[in-house]
Amino acid sequence: MSRYRTPLKNVRGLGAAKTGTEHFVHQRLTATALVFLSLWFVYFVVGLVGSDYLAATEAVSKPWNAVLLVGFLVATFWHAQLGLQVVLEDYVHNSLAALALQVSVKFIAVLGAIVSIFAVARIALAG
Repeated sequence: MSRYRTPLKNVRGLGAAKTGTEHFVHQRLTATALVFLSLWFVYFVVGLVGSDYLAATEAVSKPWNAVLLVGFLVATFWHAQLGLQVVLEDYVHNSLAALALQVSVKFIAVLGAIVSIFAVARIALAG
């Protein structure tokens, strides 16, 4: 029965053919978001040069700054994870090592995002 299958039937729903475009779009969306958020972040940090701890926490506790900072953090960790995933897929050829590294990268990215967002929320809600 398998001799009657077309090549399209054999590949449909398998491997990168299923999620490659989605990954590409997410990578481009996070990159675009990071362009604008990075410009804001640099402006925000330069504005805090010479400020003390109290002034910095007060600036972070303003709602728009807290929201933009969380957006910057989410986009940064997500974009980094997507980029490292591509690098690992291209250069790590041992299946077990590739799986272990992929899981490690995702875990570290999620953990970093959660800890960073928690820190911003703690400052924003305490101020």
